[in-house]
Amino acid sequence: MTSCPCGSNQTYSACCGRYHAGEAAPTAEALMRSRYSAYALGNLDYIEATCCGPAAIAFDRAEAELQQLGTQWLGLDVDQTSKGRERDSQGTVSFTAHYRHNGTEQQMVETSEFRRIDGRWFYADRLPVAAGKLGRNDPCPCGSGRKYKKCCGAAG
Repeated sequence: MTSCPCGSNQTYSACCGRYHAGEAAPTAEALMRSRYSAYALGNLDYIEATCCGPAAIAFDRAEAELQQLGTQWLGLDVDQTSKGRERDSQGTVSFTAHYRHNGTEQQMVETSEFRRIDGRWFYADRLPVAAGKLGRNDPCPCGSGRKYKKCCGAAG
């Protein structure tokens, strides 16, 4: 009996494993948890297949593979969900993903937007962090392992 990496306290096969095998995630949160588990297990095919819109355009397989090197996913906290239920067409999930990258423990804090298309949930985009909540020297919330000022904050 293997516990699911998403922290649901269920077995992997009863939780995210079934979505990785092709079953549609019923909610935006279930998809977000399954994507976290896919990162934890190195299943980048699932990550790529569950992107749409801006996230699909931005997904770079080679970059994702490089980011996985030296990364150990430690845990997931779902902080808040808005909409994203079985009958909704969109939703957001705010979460904190804990990980160790090259020996340094870090966390990624993100609010993600999800869309339901033809009965399946997809990750659409990362919503911007509210101004003043993230310092220039904080780890970038995108999970790159770089400082915010050298990554997503470089454009601003």
